[in-house]
Amino acid sequence: MTATVLHDPVGIAYTSADGVDRQRLMPGSRCPQLSRDLMTALACLIHPHGRLATRSTVDKHLISASRLVLFLDARGFTGGAGDLSRTDLIEFWMSARYADERNTRVLLRAWDDETGGLPRPVRLMAEGRTFNQPDPQGAFAPYSETEWSRLLDLCRRNVREAFTAHAEALTAARRGRDPLERGGWSTDNLCWLHVHHGPVTFHSLRDSLGVPQKAALAVRRPLAEARKALFPQPDIVISYQLLFGAYSGIVPDGIDGLGLKDIEWTGNSEMLLNYVKGRTSRESLNLPRKAVRLLERWLEHSALLRSFAPEADRGVLWIRDRHNHADIVETTRMTDISVRKWVRRHGLLDDTGAPFPVHRQRIRTTFHSHRDRRTWAGSPRATIDPNHTPAIEGDHYLTAVTPAQQRAFHALVEDAQGDLLQRAQAPTVLSEEAAVTLARDYPQVIDRLRLDDTAINEFVGGERDVFVASCADQLAGLHGPEGKPCPARPWVCLLCPLAVFAPRHAANLLRLKAFFARQWRQMPSDHFMAVFGPYAQRVTQVLDCFHPEVLAGAAPQVADTDEELPLRPEERTA
Repeated sequence: MTATVLHDPVGIAYTSADGVDRQRLMPGSRCPQLSRDLMTALACLIHPHGRLATRSTVDKHLISASRLVLFLDARGFTGGAGDLSRTDLIEFWMSARYADERNTRVLLRAWDDETGGLPRPVRLMAEGRTFNQPDPQGAFAPYSETEWSRLLDLCRRNVREAFTAHAEALTAARRGRDPLERGGWSTDNLCWLHVHHGPVTFHSLRDSLGVPQKAALAVRRPLAEARKALFPQPDIVISYQLLFGAYSGIVPDGIDGLGLKDIEWTGNSEMLLNYVKGRTSRESLNLPRKAVRLLERWLEHSALLRSFAPEADRGVLWIRDRHNHADIVETTRMTDISVRKWVRRHGLLDDTGAPFPVHRQRIRTTFHSHRDRRTWAGSPRATIDPNHTPAIEGDHYLTAVTPAQQRAFHALVEDAQGDLLQRAQAPTVLSEEAAVTLARDYPQVIDRLRLDDTAINEFVGGERDVFVASCADQLAGLHGPEGKPCPARPWVCLLCPLAVFAPRHAANLLRLKAFFARQWRQMPSDHFMAVFGPYAQRVTQVLDCFHPEVLAGAAPQVADTDEELPLRPEERTA
């Protein structure tokens, strides 16, 4: 970015990181020198000379500078930055928000670094501690299901109705003809006038096209209605942008700064979008299908207005009609004030009945909380944003969930903790098949499994045997519905707390170990460890508990084939 200070009127001109030339003006006041000094400081802070690299950050510093100028102008201040006193700054900072105090301190320090013109007391004040503290910012909670539905339904309805009206107005224009050549002032002819002459206002109809005052007044309202239908208005642009953020999950500053050159078609219905993210510079995203369709509709909706826009503005994606203004196209970003007015105009309410708090970062959080995560399976780093550390992702996307998601999250954590405890617990292996030995040597097993004499006899007699162990209770519902036979695969018993291993199971344990070896040879190592890794480690641990003579006697029974195990077709290794 490069920046130049404007002097008449006072402002700044710069080129943003997305390659668009922009101008911003300071408000008129009785202290123009202060405005020029602050713009000089802002130019020094803009990339590549400083750290301000996006349009939104430049705008925030410009807004803070404007508030300082207007505050001092109301108190009769007429000097520049070098004439400021500690009293002037204390009065402003004590009444300002944290962001305005922080930004004006940065501007004053930058101006002083460039010129050395601040008085020493003011310099020390600018470098000192702030009067205001930042508001505590917790993680953005996603919108509730009902709030999210109301927001999307409103945006979809606005977009659908506006696009339908736009298509009908274009059709009317094709039926119409020039009203200045005795065509009459019908709706079709007014649409024709807009399509061929651009957005026409009452004043341009009277002054530029030479229509008499009385005739122009008679068609003033239908002229404005035809213009509203043909060219996208600010209300409609807000609906498109909010809906695009809900469909794509792109950061707000990335959506604001999009241009036509950032759109790259990679197929008939696939689109790659390049956008600028303030924290990490330029990024790319393959847009979801819904976002692609919405962007196609917007390009069609804005094509007519874009054809009348100045050459410098045609590359900006989000252009809108400036109704009743001489400049027909507006390209600046939609402000939070505009969005709040949009909410009030449409009567959008949250779950408490208050005006809906539209926050575009919260829209991004809600997008991620609803995003389909099925494609994450097997990913070496299944994250929401590769620029986030795991701690940041945990704070922003795991703690900020709906009650239903939070209950599911806690259930997952409990299951994972239970798995860890089961893996850490030593396997229950019987050295002798005798009830008296079980009762004498394994009292903790008797207590944990709640075994009575009948159950101990069934253990010893093999009546509770499954493939690789004896099960304390197959109806316990540990791996399936309670009261139903356990549906777990044979290797799951290796980590089950209800399993008891005896020497008679050694042959099947060796067959399972051979099965793991065959799977290891044919599966990628990371996939094998994710599916069979814990069980392969446990089977070795169990076999090590048996006497070598037991294993030597069982080894000849192992043929190392899939037919030895109860496998499903998809589990076979042959």
